[in-house]
Amino acid sequence: MARATTGRIHQKRRRRILKEAKGFRGSRSKLYRTAKDARRRALQNSYKHRRMKKRDFRTLWIMRINAASRACGLSYSRLISGLKTSNVDINRKMLAEIAVSDMDSFRKIVEKVKAA
Repeated sequence: MARATTGRIHQKRRRRILKEAKGFRGSRSKLYRTAKDARRRALQNSYKHRRMKKRDFRTLWIMRINAASRACGLSYSRLISGLKTSNVDINRKMLAEIAVSDMDSFRKIVEKVKAA
């Protein structure tokens, strides 16, 4: 006997997958089989990119801190090691935010590191 493909449960599954693939382009949002593959790939990528997002932001913060510290006459590595030796407990996210929004405060932090 052949598999039933017109049942209520099968239709419900089709509707759910097509609804989740709604914003995709072309047949990826219209045809069930391609929508199913596109949705699976999208879920895989979203899982992977949630983890990569943390790495990307840390890289961005380091670049911003490096640019700002070089403008103050100090390299990134010397700044970070100086912060550790002078017991200034500030993370890279906040340091990057200070470097972007308030350069005077960042210069004061760099001067404190240079003194230590």
